[in-house]
Amino acid sequence: MSVDDYAGAGFGAGLTPGARPALLLVDPARAYTDPGSFLYAGPAAVRAAEAMRALMAAARAAGIPVVVTRVAIAADGADAGVFFRKVPGLRAFGPGSPLAEYVEGLAPQEGDVEVVKQYPSAYFGTDLVARLRERGVDTVLIGGFSTSGCVRASTLDTLQNGFVPLVVTDACGDRDASVQAANLFDMGQKMAELWSLDTASRYLAGVSVP
Repeated sequence: MSVDDYAGAGFGAGLTPGARPALLLVDPARAYTDPGSFLYAGPAAVRAAEAMRALMAAARAAGIPVVVTRVAIAADGADAGVFFRKVPGLRAFGPGSPLAEYVEGLAPQEGDVEVVKQYPSAYFGTDLVARLRERGVDTVLIGGFSTSGCVRASTLDTLQNGFVPLVVTDACGDRDASVQAANLFDMGQKMAELWSLDTASRYLAGVSVP
């Protein structure tokens, strides 16, 4: 299938970003960037983390809301239900696990919003929608780990909750390059705009926060 085929079927229409964006960084955890981790997503994840740091800096310079999520799972996985049964690797996010810690430079700072979650979407079982709406947000720039899992789930819920999703491709990482590419393509056709870090940075440089 080609982009033209998708366009002919009615996919891939453009979304216009609004003037009140927020940044959502999904699970920038050491589990994905530490070579000793069983969830290590390779050198591409390290590059994605570098892009996340640049994106976070641009968002803070623009004065927009910054949201960072982290996964916290009980030792027995009970709070993650069927998800834990399907993905036992979530034990990386259990109590006291160093793999659950933020990648250096990607921890939320004072004034940021930290969302603690047990499931893929940043919205499921959290108060994220209310936090974004109380700030008048209309657009969400998205990066994080992993593209095919929590980033994709959060992107879909961004759309379903009425915000324009802008997935910053340089700032997303996954275990497999083909999985990364396929999921970015699919999100671009069905639920989001795909932006480079440069495009996102230019957009943020032009944002005027009231």
